[in-house]
Amino acid sequence: MTIAPEGRRMLRVEARNAETPIERKPEWIRTKATMGPEYNELKGLVKSGGLHTVCEEAGCPNIFECWEDREATFLIGGAQCTRRCDFCQIDTGKPSPLDRMEPTKVAQSVQQMGLKYSTVTGVARDDLADGGAWLYAETVRKIHELNPGTGVELLIPDFNAEPAQLAEVFSSRPEVLAHNVETVPRIFKRIRPAFRYERSLQVITEAQKDGLVTKSNIILGMGETFDEAVQALQDLHDAGCDLITITQYLRPSPRHHPVERWVKPEEFVELSDAAEEMGFLGVMSGPLVRSSYRAGRLWGQAMTRKGRAIPEALAHLGEPMEARQEASTLLSRAARPSC
Repeated sequence: MTIAPEGRRMLRVEARNAETPIERKPEWIRTKATMGPEYNELKGLVKSGGLHTVCEEAGCPNIFECWEDREATFLIGGAQCTRRCDFCQIDTGKPSPLDRMEPTKVAQSVQQMGLKYSTVTGVARDDLADGGAWLYAETVRKIHELNPGTGVELLIPDFNAEPAQLAEVFSSRPEVLAHNVETVPRIFKRIRPAFRYERSLQVITEAQKDGLVTKSNIILGMGETFDEAVQALQDLHDAGCDLITITQYLRPSPRHHPVERWVKPEEFVELSDAAEEMGFLGVMSGPLVRSSYRAGRLWGQAMTRKGRAIPEALAHLGEPMEARQEASTLLSRAARPSC
């Protein structure tokens, strides 16, 4: 019997994945740490306050850029998920009892860090009668209550597309409601066995009908083709998705799905152009882009293109920007003559 690091028996799919060694990253999967004054101040606040963010704990390569904009990401619902996706590093198992003070704790962390925009994501909680809908909604409500003017992007599971659970979440009115499809229909069941492609699209559609700015993510390198990725983008746009991020799969451990291919920056640019032509209101596409990367700036683009007013406290998010991890920026940097 093969044992996973968490002490549980390794699943058959994990054992099969482990037969393929971890892949060597190509030279374009690199990033440079640029520590500005806002980042350094935020780093000090997090350390002195004993605060916890996904940005630090997951070792996100984009932490320097996002923290410079006073943006950070929080994980709610515990350390274990009731579902298993073949790309995700979060462990699967029986979650701890719900911490009903967690929404307040997250809101207080946002307050202590002086964040202008925050992303909240979490685990699936199929063990709870409401699927965790109250937890997600209450976290948004508490952040807004304790931090007037701070934007919130809420990245949710599908809640099985249950109308009452979605209504609870939508009622909290996050600035952005995100639900990630992650991959294409042909390999969806293999990668996300507890989810359904059409159901994920339905969640996006329902959020759009409720007047929310909507967002999703596609991960490349798990076995999809270029044409399939383009079709998935079209499916999302047709479902009412406003914002899209396109990312490269990075394998968390040998137990996870092997990297099928390393997608070059040029292909990310092609997909970004395709998404823009389809009519997405904001696109971030690049090997080290992550779904919460420059989330506030992407929301600002959507608001401007929808003709909606951006609150004064978040006016900076509507200004032009350079995103260091966007593929077009990577190619521009690579083309500059070296000194």
